[in-house]
Amino acid sequence: MSPREGILFVLSGPSGAGKGTVCKALTQRMPELCLSVSVTTRSPRPGEQEGVHYFFRSHQEFEGMIQRGELLEWARVFNNYYGTPRRFVEEKLQAGYDVLLEIDIQGAMQVKQRFPEGVFIFLIPPSATELQARILGRGTETDESFRQRFNAARTELQMMREYDYVVVNDVVEAACDRIQAIVTAEHCSVQRNLQLLSDW
Repeated sequence: MSPREGILFVLSGPSGAGKGTVCKALTQRMPELCLSVSVTTRSPRPGEQEGVHYFFRSHQEFEGMIQRGELLEWARVFNNYYGTPRRFVEEKLQAGYDVLLEIDIQGAMQVKQRFPEGVFIFLIPPSATELQARILGRGTETDESFRQRFNAARTELQMMREYDYVVVNDVVEAACDRIQAIVTAEHCSVQRNLQLLSDW
């Protein structure tokens, strides 16, 4: 039987959906799931390691990666670039690892254009009321920034149609159960297992 190639799973959703919390719980539960490492032009913070937390590159190096098509997605945030290196993802997939990419919706749509064979999962809070509570619960929002963030999230919810799956994040463990079920189902799909016919 041919060695199994991994699958790229892209997890995104509106601000306040709990992407980071679910991602952390999921990788603890599924150590075989490889978390994608981003490349950035910002300076390393204390304790951050090259290739573990980020790949650290100069602005010139990053812009070269853009020009050579070496990024699945990228964005400029304030004065720094952030992006997902294609080579890292493809090497992990070819080695048989599933890769999990936690990213915002804009980035996910870039990945979908460049890597349509990925599996796109949209994470949402259980209700608008819960979304309000999560945003306010951060304790960092002014009235104006809360309104902007909440309205942006409501707009982003309309992007759900662009995804393969939707997962409601009511309880973190339950959301992880649903995503784990998606991972299993994708590995059992006929399209990903046509090689079995040849092996037989």
